[in-house]
Amino acid sequence: MTLFKLSLRNARRQARDYMVYFVTVVLAAALLYSFNGLIFSREINTLSQTMEMLPVLIALADIVVLCVFGWLVAYATRFMLLRRGRELGTYLLIGLENKQAARLFFLENLVVGGCSLILGIILGGLLYQAFRAMTLALFGLPYHFSFGFSVPALALTAASFALIYLYALARSRRYIRKAKIHDLIYYDRQNEGVVIQTGRRRLRVFSVSIVLGVAGTLLLMAGNMSLGVLGAGCVILFLFGFFLSFASGVPAFFDKRPWQKYRGQSLLVFRTLTAKLATMGTLMAVISVLFTATFICEGSGLVFRGIFVGRASENTCFDLYIGMDDMQRDHSVYLDYITETIPVEKSVLYQVYLSGSTQMLDYVSSQTAYYNYSYDQDPILSYSDYAALRSIAGCKTAELKEGQYLIHCMTYLEPCLKEYTQPLVLGNTSLTPGDIYTEHLAQGGWTSNGRGYILVVPDEAVQGLTVHHRAYAAKTAVPVTQDQYEAMTYLHNEIVDWTESQDYITTKAREEAEIASQTAITVFPLYYLAVALTMTAATILTIQQLSESAHYRRQFLLLQKLGMNRREMSKTLRTQFAIYYAMPAVPPILIGVPFILNLCGAPEPGVMTGAFGPAVIISAALGIFFLIYAVYILLAYTSLKRNVLPDSF
Repeated sequence: MTLFKLSLRNARRQARDYMVYFVTVVLAAALLYSFNGLIFSREINTLSQTMEMLPVLIALADIVVLCVFGWLVAYATRFMLLRRGRELGTYLLIGLENKQAARLFFLENLVVGGCSLILGIILGGLLYQAFRAMTLALFGLPYHFSFGFSVPALALTAASFALIYLYALARSRRYIRKAKIHDLIYYDRQNEGVVIQTGRRRLRVFSVSIVLGVAGTLLLMAGNMSLGVLGAGCVILFLFGFFLSFASGVPAFFDKRPWQKYRGQSLLVFRTLTAKLATMGTLMAVISVLFTATFICEGSGLVFRGIFVGRASENTCFDLYIGMDDMQRDHSVYLDYITETIPVEKSVLYQVYLSGSTQMLDYVSSQTAYYNYSYDQDPILSYSDYAALRSIAGCKTAELKEGQYLIHCMTYLEPCLKEYTQPLVLGNTSLTPGDIYTEHLAQGGWTSNGRGYILVVPDEAVQGLTVHHRAYAAKTAVPVTQDQYEAMTYLHNEIVDWTESQDYITTKAREEAEIASQTAITVFPLYYLAVALTMTAATILTIQQLSESAHYRRQFLLLQKLGMNRREMSKTLRTQFAIYYAMPAVPPILIGVPFILNLCGAPEPGVMTGAFGPAVIISAALGIFFLIYAVYILLAYTSLKRNVLPDSF
């Protein structure tokens, strides 16, 4: 058999034996090609004229992911060399030279890498269409399917893969060319070893690592860049200290509690687990670091998306809104321009008043985390103007009963305002609280409809009240274009120096475009990175687990002879498997959940609500994380159970 045919046979066997690794490398190539395709996409290049950072950030995310996948390939290549060292040593015994054995290993892995690249690019073409469709949908642009391959993206992906594989294989080839027969045959016995032995040193390291974990999590939540970097360092030290001391700690735990050692399958489960962790404590720590970064990326992406949508939602209720702060200035230039260039279906020019008191302001400030920078008195709106605004925003009619006033507020203020019973006195008129409404009504800025809340009173009750500002809201027949928005901004600058004015101009189309651009710039790269990190960490865990199939099978055959039935074996295998996959995932959740909850509280109140509430974001982040992780767990468990448990009894 020629060296080339032997390489092909081994490549087929390697792909079959390490199917999880092979599939992950295919997906890695698909992800790289799809995002490289976005970098060179004509539509993305057009969008990047208004978002200069978009292609740069996609490229940076691509570089980080390339490094992650490079580490995966380097680790897997070394791991396969470790598992096949005895085979390569045997080749040397039967007469092959070192350089021939090195060439054999190089060629067979090159075949696997080449096949992965080809399949990955084909899959990446479809994945690119999905990413392209999502990106265009964010900006409200039409999508037309046009399957094809981007030559620049194809060249960049091929070059990236060549760099990854050639570097990893060159290191292995260099080792084989210099290795002795003894080194190769016993290469699989080179384990990591227990770094920290038993005794006080282990206990000290474990205790210090827990302290570092708590301190690191708190520093990550401090909201300061320098402290955040320090916190990340503490978290990394915690994970390494925890996993390096855990393998030594389990025997000590059972030595002090011998009655628990022999309960059920505890001895078998923890002896096998300890032996596994003793040889891969450092690797477990690295995987846990990757999972921590994954969970934080996923949670942060959801939080950022929630901030973008939450802040813009108050302003997207009107197609066009202009808040005018100076009552002495002539703002007719805005209205003249709108009349000439923008087709308007409904509009209202109105005034926002001040009540002359701070009774509700004081109440909400004392009852909740109220964020105010606009009003020093309670804001007032006449009922007729409020009804017109609701009609323009597409809300149902709100009824104002005689002798009452309505409250319109953001959802986060509704619970405390339901308990508010104080009457509102305006001159000689006294009004009692009526219904509360919480639809979006542009309540987030200086010249808006109240800061978080506004009181709606009968038209006659506003007579003699101080005017805070004027405003204009409209529903247009077609969306206001970016050019029209910029023209109105230019008119504003012509009226007064923008540094001296609080005039506020916004359009629904512009706010939606801002949401889309901010999502594309931040959320897409974060999730791209998160998927790559999860795939890499889960693949390494699965390769390690499946590589022990023969050892586990011998173990369970012996247990069968000792009288253990299949049901007990299945339970033992499930327990070992669950603990093995849970260990690197639990610390990231304990670190990530407080971090994400703290991040949810960073923006002003009223932003992270509804579908982007803290509880929803945590649940979604956990769901996304475990959805990808569960695929690998299910594949590994199914394969392991089929290969390990004896077929007959």
